[in-house]
Amino acid sequence: MSIPEIILAIIAIVVGAVIGYVLHKSVYERKLDAAHETAQGILADAKKQAETDTKETLLEAKEDSHRYRSEAEKDLKRQRNEIQKQEDRVLQREEALDRKDNAFQKREDALKRKENKLSSEQQKVAKLQQQADSLIQKRQDAVEEAAALSQEEAQSLIINEAKETLASERAKMIKESTQQAAQEADAKAKDLIVQAIQRSGADMVSDTTVSVVTLPNDDMKGRIIGREGRNIRTLETLTGIDLIIDDTPEAVVLSGFDPLRREVAKIALEKLIQDGRIHPARIEEMVEKARKELDERIQDLGEQTVFDLGIHSMHPALIKLVGQMNYRVSYGQNVLTHAVEVAKLSGIFAAELGEDVTLAKRAGLLHDIGKAVENDVEESHVQIGVDLAKKYKESPVVIDAIASHDETSESHYIISELVGAANVISASRPGARSDSLESFIHRLERLESIADEFDGVQKSFAIQAGREVRVIVKPNKISDLDAVTLAHDIKEKIESDMDYPGHIKVSVIREVRSVAYAK
Repeated sequence: MSIPEIILAIIAIVVGAVIGYVLHKSVYERKLDAAHETAQGILADAKKQAETDTKETLLEAKEDSHRYRSEAEKDLKRQRNEIQKQEDRVLQREEALDRKDNAFQKREDALKRKENKLSSEQQKVAKLQQQADSLIQKRQDAVEEAAALSQEEAQSLIINEAKETLASERAKMIKESTQQAAQEADAKAKDLIVQAIQRSGADMVSDTTVSVVTLPNDDMKGRIIGREGRNIRTLETLTGIDLIIDDTPEAVVLSGFDPLRREVAKIALEKLIQDGRIHPARIEEMVEKARKELDERIQDLGEQTVFDLGIHSMHPALIKLVGQMNYRVSYGQNVLTHAVEVAKLSGIFAAELGEDVTLAKRAGLLHDIGKAVENDVEESHVQIGVDLAKKYKESPVVIDAIASHDETSESHYIISELVGAANVISASRPGARSDSLESFIHRLERLESIADEFDGVQKSFAIQAGREVRVIVKPNKISDLDAVTLAHDIKEKIESDMDYPGHIKVSVIREVRSVAYAK
């Protein structure tokens, strides 16, 4: 490239640079102007917004100020009204006080006038009293002179005469009051007893010595008897109850004086009929289950009885004995029914006299608890009941009621007297008790106790209405030869110690079992 070309190129470059600078500056100036205009617009908008916000703030402040001022004026007005009302009330009170002050002033003036009047009256009375005393003294002097008696002697004479007259009148009044009180007390007592009996309302049904088991059909009778009578003999031996199978359709009669044994036999027989398998081994199993089930029934019955009477916190052993009373009979009267009735009557009497009702019911329920114990205990039911109550931590009131309910000992509490009265009422109802049934049961119990006294006897049962005693002996103590001797000895003892009609059969049963299990 030649020098002229180089110079031209340099000049072209410089000219391009100048032109580019000029163009760039013009573009920058235009952008700067646009940015300046935008900034001014933003500032103008900001000023307008600020002015708008300022105006709104001022308006809100004015509104708030106006509202606060209105509320303050309302509060001030209300306070002024209240102050005005208080001022009015104060004025009214001041006026009332002024009126009362005037009234008091008038009363005070009236009292002063009355006081002055009374003072003058008292002076007049004093003068009249002096005159009366003078006249009385003159009269007394005249009377003493005429009667030849001093004042003391006359007073003594008058007092003695008055005493004699008043003594006679007083005796008449006492006699009349006593008779009236006795009549009212007698009427009240009769009314109370009648109400108590009506409210207790216990049905009295004499227990018999038989129970009836219904059969599904008459063919069941043959199965109950078994081959050669082995089933019926097993059941009678295990329970001590007679099974009477006669022509009565679809029924078997269980006969026995002990309700517990009779109930065990009934439950066992019902289970056997329901099960259908009747043989000696099954009978033994069912009798054992029946005894356990009866124990559960007795416990449930005792708990239900205690709950129904509203008695709480009783020992479980006592509760079981309460249920067991349902299977005891005294003079033909169910012991539990009698105890419940005595408890209700005692509670009613206690409520009328303001005594502890629950404690009275508790004492009434447990007063014959000794009769629930087995019959072989050689103590009276009263002593047995007292021992049980002490053993299970019953209150002294309950123990005293048990000890004194049959009037064998003196009572120390009012509740004991109430239990005794309730016991007499329950026992003395027409038809409530039967001496013939009681004597019959005692004869059978005595028959069993004679057999139980001999060594080697496991258990004895009086059956056939007392015409037979069945004695089960321990095979390891009584041999077959000894069984013959034992039957003779029991027969001799019965003949010497008991009075009975007809004959009594003594049957001694000795059974030996050997059991082994193949494994």
